[in-house]
Amino acid sequence: MPAPRIKSPHLLVAESGADREGHGLRRTMGLFQLICFGVGAIVGTGIFVGLSDSVAQAGPAVVVSFVLAALTCVFTAFSFAELGGAIPVSGSSYSFAYAGLGESTAFLVGWCLLLEYGVSVSAVAVGWSQYVNELLHSLTGLRLPHALSAGPADHGVLNLPAVIVIALAAVLLVRGVRESARATAAMAAVKLVILVAFCAIGYSAFKDGNLTPFSPAGLGGIGAGTTAAFFSYIGFDAITTAGEEAKNPRRDVPVAIMVCMGLVTLLYCAVAVAAIGAVGGDRVADRPAALSYVVNEVTGSGVGGGVIAFGAVVAIASVVLAVMYGQTRILMSMSRDGLIPRVFEKVSPKTATPVAGTLIVAGVFALPAAFASLDAVMNLCTIGTLAIMAVVNIAVIALRRREPGLSRSFRVPLYPVAPLLGVAFCLYLGYETGWRTWLQFAGFLVAGLLVYLAYGRRHSTLARTAPEVTPDAAEREPQAV
Repeated sequence: MPAPRIKSPHLLVAESGADREGHGLRRTMGLFQLICFGVGAIVGTGIFVGLSDSVAQAGPAVVVSFVLAALTCVFTAFSFAELGGAIPVSGSSYSFAYAGLGESTAFLVGWCLLLEYGVSVSAVAVGWSQYVNELLHSLTGLRLPHALSAGPADHGVLNLPAVIVIALAAVLLVRGVRESARATAAMAAVKLVILVAFCAIGYSAFKDGNLTPFSPAGLGGIGAGTTAAFFSYIGFDAITTAGEEAKNPRRDVPVAIMVCMGLVTLLYCAVAVAAIGAVGGDRVADRPAALSYVVNEVTGSGVGGGVIAFGAVVAIASVVLAVMYGQTRILMSMSRDGLIPRVFEKVSPKTATPVAGTLIVAGVFALPAAFASLDAVMNLCTIGTLAIMAVVNIAVIALRRREPGLSRSFRVPLYPVAPLLGVAFCLYLGYETGWRTWLQFAGFLVAGLLVYLAYGRRHSTLARTAPEVTPDAAEREPQAV
């Protein structure tokens, strides 16, 4: 069996120009912009729309579910922070896997990222459509025709608002990263203010009795709620995709990841307790636009719900923008390595953005958002994301052994316990998705492996420059910084 093709961290950094100016990209993002970008990528549909699904599974114990989901992400966030500081390139987990475990694993990680980002953006866009309707109703008393606000699977024709938000994000991304960062920062500020205001309203009507029974479905409900809550954290890894556009990536990327995870976890728990404490878990569970409903019930007016709906529209749009940004940068890295067509790595000299890749991504993401029901593949998206996170944890261990002298601006605490716990939590949540999801995921990986063998392995840039780069050979490469 041939040895894996390993690309050393030094070669990844040198090829991307990450310690200088990244591959035609411009360094415009400081620490504040990275934190706003992280909040923009994380806080959206998961809390504004997905909260009701998590509460339906766990009841008031959804707070425990959020904490468990956060623990899964925090252990992995440590690994992302270490690797993001040591290998500050746009490829994120794809590049980390390339350096730690080899080309074939890296390609499958990129394949899973297509699933994670594609499904999450499409699902987020569908959630945006729900809140646009809620906002329109609160302002005018009207709603969009069902035929134009839902896909065929939901007895509509075309989910037009979902397509519009993806198109708007693509236009902004094409204009430039500076403009995108400013828009993301503004939207992050708006949604944080809205969620803090929601907490103030919810706690003003808080009743202890609404928290009992605390865990009506027991540990099984908490576990199922954790799997549902995990979707609320998808996107934190997108921070590492800004490695070539951050001003000081080795310092700022790890700090931004840790700040975002702490802030988001506190916010989610506070919002969940406020919502359930105000009206009870039964009235929050399985309710579309649940936060608007809670505010309307507490205030006795539709005005507050309209404000929440506005916040949700802004929040969810920022998630679409941030996650699409991350997807285009990962595809750019894969294209640079020759594993996918070269069109995705082309950067416009005028805007310093991958224009063609962005438009292709927007078109691909818009199709399922417009026409498909994504409920059937949400668990598949979750298990694909968990697999990526497990690989990143393993890559940290592999690189500690292979590259002990690698410059690391952040080091995983409690190593190697923390990355091993990250893998364990990923396996636990993956188990909760059920055996059918595992079978679907196996089929998805087989399809990805066939694509790699048919195209990626044959067109690999690394294969042309060094036919088989083994781990020992990677160790001997000179540092290029």
